[in-house]
Amino acid sequence: MMRYLEDFHPGEKIQLGNYAVTREEILEFARRYDPQPFHVDEEAAKRSIYGGLIASGWHTIAMFMRLFVDGLVSDSSSMGSPGIDEIRFLKPVRPGDTLSARVVIRDVVPSRSKPDRGHVRASYEVVNQAGETVMTMIGLGIYGRRPA
Repeated sequence: MMRYLEDFHPGEKIQLGNYAVTREEILEFARRYDPQPFHVDEEAAKRSIYGGLIASGWHTIAMFMRLFVDGLVSDSSSMGSPGIDEIRFLKPVRPGDTLSARVVIRDVVPSRSKPDRGHVRASYEVVNQAGETVMTMIGLGIYGRRPA
């Protein structure tokens, strides 16, 4: 079912599914985009404050984005996003973790200047298999209104 701006409601919670994190994916992403020792070198990671290999925060955002697209955006009138207001990395993401994510709708505001769309402000939360919150974000999405 296609979701339009009118289908979002403040306080609504949307579960986005699960994502299994692999060692290989952590290393591949980090080698390409964030080659800090605790992301790319298992021995150096053991000696770091993290005590082992961890995913880049940017990788965590990318894994969330996959869940967000699969769990919501692909069946919506999304027109993109003007940005994220806040990102917090609260716990390391490690090989073997299973992440799940949810969206909590904060505000739904129709555009005054463009009547075919509006903004959805939401909180995003990613948790690991132990129920620990590993990342939070607050952001805006632009969604089209239901056609007449």
